[in-house]
Amino acid sequence: MNDMSAPDLNTAAWSAVGVSRAHESARLHVLGQADYTDDIDEVRGTLHAALGLSARPHAKIVSMDLAPVRASRGVVAVYTAQDIPGTNDCGPIIHDDPILADGLVQYVGQPLFVVVADSHDNARRAAKKGVVAYDELPAILTPQAARAAQSYVLPPMRLARGDAQAAFERAPHRVKGELHVGGQEQFYLEGQIAYAIPQENDGMLVLCSTQHPSEMQHVVAHALGLHSHHVVVECRRMGGGFGGKESQSALWAAAAAVSARLCGRPVKLRADRDDDMLVTGKRHCFHYEYEVGYDGEGRIVGAKVDMVSRAGFSADLSGPVATRAVCHFDNSYYLADVDIRAACGKTNTQSNTAFRGFGGPQGAIAIEYVLDEIARNLGRDALDVRKLNFYGRSGDGMERNVTPYGQVIVDNVIHELVDELEASSEYRARRAAVDAFNESSPVLKKGVALTPVKFGIAFNVTHLNQAGALVHVYVDGSILVNHGGTEMGQGVNTKVMQVVAHELGVDLSRVRITATNTSKVANTSATAASTGADLNGKAAQDAARRIRERLAAFAARQHGGAAEDVRFAADTVFANGAEIPFDELVAKAYLARTQLWSDGYYATPGLSWDPKTMTGRPFSYFAYGAAVSEVIVDTLTGEWKLLRADALYDAGKSLNPAIDIGQVEGAFIQGMGWLTTEELWWDQRGTLKTHAPSTYKIPAVSDCPEDFRVRLFENRNVEDSIHRSKAVGEPPLLLPFSVFFAIRDAISSVGGHKVNPPLNAPATCEAILNAVAAVEAATRAG
Repeated sequence: MNDMSAPDLNTAAWSAVGVSRAHESARLHVLGQADYTDDIDEVRGTLHAALGLSARPHAKIVSMDLAPVRASRGVVAVYTAQDIPGTNDCGPIIHDDPILADGLVQYVGQPLFVVVADSHDNARRAAKKGVVAYDELPAILTPQAARAAQSYVLPPMRLARGDAQAAFERAPHRVKGELHVGGQEQFYLEGQIAYAIPQENDGMLVLCSTQHPSEMQHVVAHALGLHSHHVVVECRRMGGGFGGKESQSALWAAAAAVSARLCGRPVKLRADRDDDMLVTGKRHCFHYEYEVGYDGEGRIVGAKVDMVSRAGFSADLSGPVATRAVCHFDNSYYLADVDIRAACGKTNTQSNTAFRGFGGPQGAIAIEYVLDEIARNLGRDALDVRKLNFYGRSGDGMERNVTPYGQVIVDNVIHELVDELEASSEYRARRAAVDAFNESSPVLKKGVALTPVKFGIAFNVTHLNQAGALVHVYVDGSILVNHGGTEMGQGVNTKVMQVVAHELGVDLSRVRITATNTSKVANTSATAASTGADLNGKAAQDAARRIRERLAAFAARQHGGAAEDVRFAADTVFANGAEIPFDELVAKAYLARTQLWSDGYYATPGLSWDPKTMTGRPFSYFAYGAAVSEVIVDTLTGEWKLLRADALYDAGKSLNPAIDIGQVEGAFIQGMGWLTTEELWWDQRGTLKTHAPSTYKIPAVSDCPEDFRVRLFENRNVEDSIHRSKAVGEPPLLLPFSVFFAIRDAISSVGGHKVNPPLNAPATCEAILNAVAAVEAATRAG
């Protein structure tokens, strides 16, 4: 609506969203003044805890002599499973995950007891002194072994559409094979930590680094044998989460709270990096067996895939992860006849959990691997084969726009987005240049690949798609916001602040955000599934809107005109020709007894999911993207380098382009690490040997390409998301598929692109050398 009362100010052009703003804690980060859980001033009498860990992957505990632990310097108490006053469980869905092992250990690193001492160092030293006798049992360590033993944490799942077998029989070509894609350690900079402080009347305050304060509240309450209202969980910020602090922060919070309750003093439990990596779960590794039928142009006719993940010893979030993998096997491609199976293998390893992408990357990479093989078999450019299999363009009707699980795609922009990236990255010219380089270079080989992304946004479990918020406007016109999301560096607080500022028409400097706290907003969902800004932004907008409407009604009573015609912009309220500073109107509204605070709530509409048939509309919308990567590989050493990466990502109408571009860049490098350098390795005794920076290699600054071009695709969400923006947390992690397939392309050139390199992920130097050798051997044999 045009505001005729403000001719000198174009309020329609004023906006607090859709503009780049610095992260709300950026200055504090740079100055080292941002408080993380371990930075909070310790209460007088604080003790420190450490965990005693299992040394066997699968065994009965015959005896546990903790006398040497109790006698160790500074030790105040030692607690075992028998000391837990409530329920000995921290499983998020199925209650199969004990806080402390009780008679049975199921992986190396499983916590057996808690030591409480006068210092962090004394607690850690004492925890090493426990003497445990084991009666060892057979251990299953790999997903393949779990499948062979029919060892699963949950029943296997299947999604089928059409008749894949009949499609195979009429397909002129088939490709069949296996693929293994490894897991990934979250490697957050701030490790797991919880600080439990007893309160009066059986209360417990838990300050912890977690993506899911409400779940921590529930777990702690159950462990203490109390109600949820006895427990308050607070998290101001995390030093990274990436899914590793969604459910897995529960063990640490519960152990700290139980210790604090039993000894009646505050207890801090801060994990050493080695212990953190030994105890906590990671991204699930997947093993695939696939068979795909296709025609002479490369169009998929029918597809079968059987996926099994390494779930670990308990269910944790493996079921939802597998579900998302199943629902992302299609990625950007229409699959008419499919048979998709997934199983969560029970293994005697850490219980794997959420990691950025939550099964989506593991599902999508399988179809990309298949399309890469089809293109090579037909002697075609892989991009052409990918484009041939895309879902139909928007407006083409439903024939090629229905997913295997039955959701109609109404927002497909993958054609336009890929066309734009293909042109801007000069893909065709660079493809020709790479081929020319390889013709004259016997040792160094280049590769290039363009891969797309289609990623569904919403929690798999429908009821989790809800959020709440509180907004307070104080008499001086300043604004305080609280919501149920948690800040882990991704900028959700900044975006929510922008949303509130925009709704009330004020400068961002007026808005302050407070720590996530279960006593302020109750029953929150995890900050996960890329829904943080979507859900909490909408809830905060709802709260701010209620306040704005009350202020508008007050302004209309004061100055005349209709409340719906009152405008809020640029720290000013425009009402019937009058221009009132925002803080002045607020002060007057308070004196007139106008409510200046409000709660807000949002639940994502239109979602449905039937886990039995694996059909429904599980996603609110899809985020799209694509990337082109060019690499060079040394075929004598397996070393490689990413020369250039071009990424184009669909963030809808971005709330904050600077933050979103940063998220794309970070996700790209993190995903590249998963697929190339980050190798998890267990020995035959079931001990994770890659449990420190010395043995587990995340990407460094030197691994980033010197030429890194990231842009946001001009788009507007067709769904009524917050200001028509789209999520940006998880989907960009799939963009570095292009790096993996560029490496495979370079290896393939060794044999003139006649042989499909047998390359698993991560594509370490050793894996690259093995693939080069296989291609050379097949070329000689051919």
